[in-house]
Amino acid sequence: MLTISTYAKINLTLEVLGRRADGYHEVVTVLQAIDLRDTLCFEEHQGISLHCDHPSLSSSDNLAVRAARLLQESAGSRKGASISLKKGIPIAAGLGGGATDAAATLRALNELWELGLSLNQLLQLASMVSSDAAFFLYGGTALGQGRGERITPLPPLPPSWVVLLKPPIDVPYNKTERLYASLDPSHFSQGQFTERMVDLLHQGGEIPSSSLFNTFEMVAFAAFPGLEGYWQRFSALGAENIHLAGSGPTLFALVRDKSQGEELYRSLKREGLEAYLVQTVARP
Repeated sequence: MLTISTYAKINLTLEVLGRRADGYHEVVTVLQAIDLRDTLCFEEHQGISLHCDHPSLSSSDNLAVRAARLLQESAGSRKGASISLKKGIPIAAGLGGGATDAAATLRALNELWELGLSLNQLLQLASMVSSDAAFFLYGGTALGQGRGERITPLPPLPPSWVVLLKPPIDVPYNKTERLYASLDPSHFSQGQFTERMVDLLHQGGEIPSSSLFNTFEMVAFAAFPGLEGYWQRFSALGAENIHLAGSGPTLFALVRDKSQGEELYRSLKREGLEAYLVQTVARP
């Protein structure tokens, strides 16, 4: 049996540059791993099966299952696996839970099945499963380009504490597609926010929270009814420079230190809200 813990992510920047001829959108993003994690256990077995502590995720649509089948097909392998998934990352939250599970599955089964695929080969498969999955084969801090699947590792973000708020609002199944569909050319940028973030990371030192940026924040309140109210509550409790995590609806704020993070986290919990206090994670 092989057990892997796999991390969530936030986007320090996420810019949409425009719509491509293939129907996808061109993005540039700086992704950052955080120590909120899922745990997956893999064991050789006939066929591909998944058991999850959230029964709704124990299906053939799960990205971990899709990754396993893609790896099996691409390698021409007849081996199978039983996968057990314990969720610690909120579902459909903009934190990359499905993509990180897919990346973990590719890594684990490449080892368990003794396939010997290179990182570049795994990256190609990851990009076929999810735009974010390739990032999780690297982790740490990285630049994403294209659909987000072209990954360039970056110098690590100085260790930082992050408070997450997962608001209790309805999230449509196709939320990311709906967010992209809500964008028009006035929402597109030229990559300048990401370029500045990359420069700051190369310079080292603290990253101002004002440097963070997410295009989807321009349309998120319309896409997620009720989100604006939770944003305002988060702010009223002391959060500064609040941002949307990926495609949302999770909100996050970088905090000055652990004590400030603990105070904000406790305030959210007293309000009965789903909150997390996490740290950023450097690339292994």
